[in-house]
Amino acid sequence: ASLAALKLARRDDWRRERLRELVGLFREGASRFGLELMPSNTPIQPIVCGSEASALAMSAAIERAGFLVTAIRPPTVPEGSSRLRVTLSALHTPQQVQALLAAIADARERVDNGREAVA
Repeated sequence: ASLAALKLARRDDWRRERLRELVGLFREGASRFGLELMPSNTPIQPIVCGSEASALAMSAAIERAGFLVTAIRPPTVPEGSSRLRVTLSALHTPQQVQALLAAIADARERVDNGREAVA
């Protein structure tokens, strides 16, 4: 099974290409929404939120919108640099990435304007 998986991974370049496209789409959209991204060309895209409370509130709001984006907070990251961890997969569609970006931007706006409970 391991050998078959390795052969498949070597042969199926479309997954890597698809991920590159989705990462580019995500980063471009995040920039348009003014989201603070950390440097990453990988399928893991960290969005800086600052406070632990903001990251948790945004994560909860995004989950209510139908997406699982976890909050990463101290002690995993330094105090004041809590972030959201977006993980893309080759099976996501561009439409799903756009919907996720809209949900993240909405969550940030709700938190920033006090319409989302910050613990």
